[in-house]
Amino acid sequence: MKLAVVTAGLTQPSSTRLLADRLAEAVTHRTATGTGTRTGTGTGIEVRVIELRDLAVDIANNFATGFPNGRLREAIAAVTEADGLIAVTPIFSGSYSGLFKSFFDVLDNTALTGKPVLIAATGGTARHSLALEHALRPLFAYLRAVVVPTAVYAASEDWGGGHDAFTDGLGERIGRAADELAGLLQHRAPAARRDEGDEEQVVPFEQQLAALRPVE
Repeated sequence: MKLAVVTAGLTQPSSTRLLADRLAEAVTHRTATGTGTRTGTGTGIEVRVIELRDLAVDIANNFATGFPNGRLREAIAAVTEADGLIAVTPIFSGSYSGLFKSFFDVLDNTALTGKPVLIAATGGTARHSLALEHALRPLFAYLRAVVVPTAVYAASEDWGGGHDAFTDGLGERIGRAADELAGLLQHRAPAARRDEGDEEQVVPFEQQLAALRPVE
Protein backbone atom coordinates (compact mmCIF):
# COMPACT_ATOMS: atom_id res chain seq x y z
CA MET A 1 0.00 0.00 0.00
CA LYS A 2 1.40 3.39 -1.03
CA LEU A 3 0.58 6.73 0.58
CA ALA A 4 1.81 10.01 -0.93
CA VAL A 5 2.06 13.12 1.27
CA VAL A 6 2.28 16.50 -0.48
CA THR A 7 3.27 19.40 1.77
CA ALA A 8 3.62 23.00 0.60
CA GLY A 9 5.27 24.60 3.62
CA LEU A 10 7.90 27.21 2.80
CA THR A 11 9.90 27.40 6.01
CA GLN A 12 12.08 24.89 7.79
CA PRO A 13 10.92 23.74 10.25
CA SER A 14 7.37 24.10 8.98
CA SER A 15 4.05 23.72 10.80
CA THR A 16 2.63 22.50 7.48
CA ARG A 17 5.17 19.67 7.38
CA LEU A 18 4.51 18.93 11.06
CA LEU A 19 0.78 18.57 10.38
CA ALA A 20 1.51 16.40 7.33
CA ASP A 21 3.74 14.11 9.41
CA ARG A 22 1.12 13.75 12.15
CA LEU A 23 -1.57 12.89 9.62
CA ALA A 24 0.67 10.36 7.85
CA GLU A 25 1.59 8.74 11.16
CA ALA A 26 -2.06 8.45 12.18
CA VAL A 27 -3.12 6.97 8.83
CA THR A 28 -0.17 4.56 8.81
CA HIS A 29 -1.01 3.32 12.30
CA ARG A 30 -4.68 2.80 11.52
CA THR A 31 -3.99 1.11 8.19
CA ALA A 32 -1.28 -1.17 9.56
CA THR A 33 -3.41 -2.29 12.51
CA GLY A 34 -6.70 -2.42 10.68
CA THR A 35 -8.31 0.09 13.02
CA GLY A 36 -9.89 2.40 10.47
CA THR A 37 -13.62 3.04 10.18
CA ARG A 38 -14.04 -0.51 8.94
CA THR A 39 -11.76 -2.97 10.68
CA GLY A 40 -9.92 -5.57 8.62
CA THR A 41 -6.67 -7.32 8.06
CA GLY A 42 -3.66 -5.14 8.82
CA THR A 43 -1.32 -4.25 6.00
CA GLY A 44 1.97 -2.42 5.59
CA ILE A 45 2.02 1.04 4.09
CA GLU A 46 4.81 2.87 2.28
CA VAL A 47 4.84 6.64 2.82
CA ARG A 48 6.44 9.05 0.36
CA VAL A 49 6.66 12.72 1.45
CA ILE A 50 6.94 15.35 -1.30
CA GLU A 51 8.21 18.75 -0.16
CA LEU A 52 7.04 21.23 -2.79
CA ARG A 53 9.49 23.85 -1.48
CA ASP A 54 12.29 21.77 -2.96
CA LEU A 55 10.49 21.56 -6.32
CA ALA A 56 9.51 25.23 -6.74
CA VAL A 57 12.00 25.97 -9.53
CA ASP A 58 11.27 22.65 -11.27
CA ILE A 59 7.53 23.42 -11.27
CA ALA A 60 8.13 26.91 -12.70
CA ASN A 61 10.38 25.49 -15.43
CA ASN A 62 7.69 22.96 -16.32
CA PHE A 63 5.26 25.81 -17.02
CA ALA A 64 7.86 27.53 -19.20
CA THR A 65 9.02 24.48 -21.15
CA GLY A 66 6.01 22.19 -21.00
CA PHE A 67 8.12 19.29 -19.74
CA PRO A 68 8.92 18.12 -16.20
CA ASN A 69 12.53 17.38 -15.31
CA GLY A 70 13.58 14.17 -13.57
CA ARG A 71 12.85 15.28 -10.00
CA LEU A 72 9.42 16.66 -10.81
CA ARG A 73 8.57 13.64 -12.93
CA GLU A 74 9.45 11.38 -9.99
CA ALA A 75 7.21 13.41 -7.65
CA ILE A 76 4.32 13.31 -10.11
CA ALA A 77 4.70 9.54 -10.43
CA ALA A 78 4.71 9.13 -6.64
CA VAL A 79 1.39 10.97 -6.40
CA THR A 80 -0.35 9.34 -9.36
CA GLU A 81 0.75 5.80 -8.44
CA ALA A 82 -0.14 6.07 -4.76
CA ASP A 83 -3.19 4.34 -3.34
CA GLY A 84 -4.00 7.41 -1.24
CA LEU A 85 -2.94 11.04 -0.85
CA ILE A 86 -2.56 13.53 1.99
CA ALA A 87 -2.36 17.13 0.72
CA VAL A 88 -1.40 19.93 3.12
CA THR A 89 -0.94 23.63 2.33
CA PRO A 90 -0.45 26.85 4.26
CA ILE A 91 -3.30 29.32 3.78
CA PHE A 92 -2.29 32.60 2.12
CA SER A 93 -4.83 35.38 1.49
CA GLY A 94 -7.74 33.06 2.28
CA SER A 95 -6.76 30.21 -0.07
CA TYR A 96 -4.15 27.55 -0.82
CA SER A 97 -0.63 28.71 -1.67
CA GLY A 98 0.39 29.38 -5.26
CA LEU A 99 3.06 26.67 -5.04
CA PHE A 100 0.47 24.10 -3.91
CA LYS A 101 -1.89 24.98 -6.77
CA SER A 102 0.94 25.03 -9.31
CA PHE A 103 1.97 21.47 -8.46
CA PHE A 104 -1.53 20.12 -9.00
CA ASP A 105 -1.81 22.19 -12.19
CA VAL A 106 1.01 20.15 -13.75
CA LEU A 107 -0.84 16.87 -13.10
CA ASP A 108 -3.09 15.41 -15.75
CA ASN A 109 -6.68 16.22 -14.78
CA THR A 110 -7.51 12.50 -14.64
CA ALA A 111 -4.46 11.48 -12.58
CA LEU A 112 -6.34 11.50 -9.27
CA THR A 113 -9.60 9.94 -10.48
CA GLY A 114 -11.05 7.79 -7.71
CA LYS A 115 -8.05 8.31 -5.42
CA PRO A 116 -8.80 8.76 -1.69
CA VAL A 117 -7.52 12.16 -0.54
CA LEU A 118 -7.25 13.79 2.89
CA ILE A 119 -6.98 17.58 2.71
CA ALA A 120 -5.43 19.73 5.43
CA ALA A 121 -4.09 23.24 5.94
CA THR A 122 -2.29 25.49 8.40
CA GLY A 123 -2.67 29.18 9.14
CA GLY A 124 -2.13 31.87 11.70
CA THR A 125 -5.79 32.20 12.66
CA ALA A 126 -8.82 29.92 12.76
CA ARG A 127 -10.71 32.44 10.58
CA HIS A 128 -9.10 30.91 7.50
CA SER A 129 -10.30 27.35 8.20
CA LEU A 130 -13.15 27.60 5.67
CA ALA A 131 -10.54 27.79 2.90
CA LEU A 132 -10.50 23.99 3.09
CA GLU A 133 -14.14 23.91 2.00
CA HIS A 134 -14.28 26.76 -0.52
CA ALA A 135 -10.84 26.21 -2.11
CA LEU A 136 -9.23 22.81 -1.49
CA ARG A 137 -12.30 20.57 -1.60
CA PRO A 138 -13.53 22.00 -4.95
CA LEU A 139 -10.01 21.64 -6.40
CA PHE A 140 -9.87 17.92 -5.67
CA ALA A 141 -13.50 17.42 -6.68
CA TYR A 142 -12.54 18.86 -10.07
CA LEU A 143 -9.65 16.37 -10.21
CA ARG A 144 -12.22 13.60 -9.52
CA ALA A 145 -10.62 12.46 -6.29
CA VAL A 146 -12.62 11.01 -3.39
CA VAL A 147 -12.07 13.51 -0.57
CA VAL A 148 -12.72 12.27 2.97
CA PRO A 149 -15.42 14.20 4.88
CA THR A 150 -13.13 15.51 7.64
CA ALA A 151 -10.68 18.23 6.58
CA VAL A 152 -8.03 19.20 9.15
CA TYR A 153 -7.07 22.82 9.80
CA ALA A 154 -4.41 23.79 12.33
CA ALA A 155 -4.19 27.39 13.50
CA SER A 156 -1.34 28.66 15.64
CA GLU A 157 -3.37 28.18 18.84
CA ASP A 158 -4.15 24.53 17.97
CA TRP A 159 -0.61 23.29 18.57
CA GLY A 160 -0.43 21.75 22.00
CA GLY A 161 -4.04 22.69 22.77
CA GLY A 162 -6.88 20.49 23.88
CA HIS A 163 -10.54 21.07 23.11
CA ASP A 164 -13.48 22.81 24.69
CA ALA A 165 -17.10 21.75 25.05
CA PHE A 166 -17.95 22.81 21.50
CA THR A 167 -14.95 21.89 19.33
CA ASP A 168 -12.59 18.95 19.01
CA GLY A 169 -8.89 19.51 19.53
CA LEU A 170 -6.35 19.05 16.76
CA GLY A 171 -5.55 15.50 17.88
CA GLU A 172 -9.20 14.50 17.68
CA ARG A 173 -9.60 15.99 14.21
CA ILE A 174 -6.45 14.23 12.99
CA GLY A 175 -7.70 10.93 14.37
CA ARG A 176 -11.12 11.23 12.76
CA ALA A 177 -9.69 12.18 9.35
CA ALA A 178 -7.12 9.36 9.58
CA ASP A 179 -9.90 6.87 10.34
CA GLU A 180 -11.77 7.97 7.23
CA LEU A 181 -8.76 7.75 4.91
CA ALA A 182 -7.70 4.40 6.38
CA GLY A 183 -11.21 3.09 5.82
CA LEU A 184 -10.97 3.94 2.12
CA LEU A 185 -7.44 2.57 1.75
CA GLN A 186 -8.48 -0.77 3.26
CA HIS A 187 -11.09 -1.11 0.48
CA ARG A 188 -8.71 -0.17 -2.32
CA ALA A 189 -6.53 -2.64 -4.25
CA PRO A 190 -2.85 -1.79 -3.53
CA ALA A 191 -1.08 -0.61 -6.67
CA ALA A 192 2.03 -2.61 -5.76
CA ARG A 193 0.04 -5.87 -5.74
CA ARG A 194 -1.63 -5.52 -9.11
CA ASP A 195 -0.24 -7.95 -11.65
CA GLU A 196 1.05 -6.54 -14.91
CA GLY A 197 -1.61 -6.74 -17.56
CA ASP A 198 -4.45 -6.71 -15.01
CA GLU A 199 -6.92 -3.89 -15.18
CA GLU A 200 -6.90 -1.51 -12.24
CA GLN A 201 -9.50 -2.49 -9.67
CA VAL A 202 -11.75 0.52 -9.29
CA VAL A 203 -13.99 0.53 -6.24
CA PRO A 204 -17.44 1.99 -6.98
CA PHE A 205 -18.00 5.43 -5.49
CA GLU A 206 -20.95 4.20 -3.40
CA GLN A 207 -18.79 1.47 -1.89
CA GLN A 208 -16.04 3.97 -1.06
CA LEU A 209 -18.56 6.16 0.76
CA ALA A 210 -19.89 3.12 2.64
CA ALA A 211 -16.38 2.48 3.90
CA LEU A 212 -16.54 5.77 5.79
CA ARG A 213 -19.60 4.80 7.81
CA PRO A 214 -18.93 3.31 11.25
CA VAL A 215 -19.77 -0.33 11.72
CA GLU A 216 -22.74 -0.72 14.10
